[in-house]
Amino acid sequence: MNSNIYDILKERGFIAQVSDEDALRRMLGGNPITFYVGFDSTATSLHAGSLVPIMVMKHLQQAGHRPIAIVGGGTTMVGDPSGKTEMRKMLSEDAIRKNGQAIHAQLDRYLHFDGKKSLALDNADWLLPLNYVEFLREIGRHFSVNRMLAAEAYKMRLEKGLSFIEFNYQLLQAYDYLHLYQKYGCSLQMGGDDQWGNILAGTDLIRRVEGAKVEAMTFPLLTTASGAKMGKTAYGTIWLDPSLLKPYDFYQYWVNCDDRDVGRFLKLYTFLPLAEIKQLEALKGSDIRKAKQALASEATSITHGEKAAKETQVSASTAFGTGEGKSGRDLAAMPSTTISRERLTGGINPAELFTEIGLSSSRGEAKRLIKQDGLYVNDKQIKSLNQQLNEADLTPNGILLRAGKKKYHRIIVK
Repeated sequence: MNSNIYDILKERGFIAQVSDEDALRRMLGGNPITFYVGFDSTATSLHAGSLVPIMVMKHLQQAGHRPIAIVGGGTTMVGDPSGKTEMRKMLSEDAIRKNGQAIHAQLDRYLHFDGKKSLALDNADWLLPLNYVEFLREIGRHFSVNRMLAAEAYKMRLEKGLSFIEFNYQLLQAYDYLHLYQKYGCSLQMGGDDQWGNILAGTDLIRRVEGAKVEAMTFPLLTTASGAKMGKTAYGTIWLDPSLLKPYDFYQYWVNCDDRDVGRFLKLYTFLPLAEIKQLEALKGSDIRKAKQALASEATSITHGEKAAKETQVSASTAFGTGEGKSGRDLAAMPSTTISRERLTGGINPAELFTEIGLSSSRGEAKRLIKQDGLYVNDKQIKSLNQQLNEADLTPNGILLRAGKKKYHRIIVK
């Protein structure tokens, strides 16, 4: 007997809150349904924090349900106050449209939109043409200001100030759900746990307008065991776009995760069977690296493809001295920067170069790492703040820079 996909999602740790657990379990265990998740167009790429909703969508899609990914060209014009202590930066309509196109293409790699079994829509198509007064009469009348102000997203902002434009966001998101219910039969909206109030507003609007019962589900807002926000590091955001973050660095993010996070991340960010994950998370000591490598390989394959995952794995093993080859050709997938030979001739301060390529966040940070014996050139520790990199450091494979034990970068000299 096949397990209900709801129970699988719950066991893997994807579920924070649901509107009606029994009803949703029955719904997901029956005939295929249509569900949706929204992604506002605030940047040209999603990041690792966006992978939780993407993975849930893929799980449900594989179980036979139909995903709708909403690119929020309309809602981004307003700005979601959820989880924010200050008003979001207002973007131009042109920037929002370009961001939306990039996110659409990115989501297509995971969900393979065909216009029938999987859909990608932009809510600008139905939100921007709305007549404001008519919208207030037909939709706004169903909303209680008192109830809206009680929502966590708005309560958090009242202390610092909540703009009227942001106050409208909940109405627009609720209207999205109503529109998708009416046009596509969508009966489940999902989002991060900070969206709970907005999503419930949509279920309530559909009940009031259509007299129908639809469901809501949220995902936990994840942090790492160290307390860092998922997808954020001291070195920057873990983007899903390979032009913003190379697959090698994406792989390294997962393989370098905290030991305490490995089992949880394997359940969330891979499709490995739970029985196999149980075996991997039971590994102790140095063997836990095998579990991290499985996590990094699977996560990289899902986002960047199997070929990129294999290349990054080979490149990482070569950098750590565990690969079969030492010729340098296996370093192709490692993040790299090209500099001119003239710069080497004049000498380069390591703090300057490590900061330039992103292995340290600032020159001050780089100097601190040097004092702590944490920066390396060709696997040799930098011992002095006055040390200069020059042509003597150049090898046939370039110059290999390392911060700490695991962050590598290759310098190519031309």
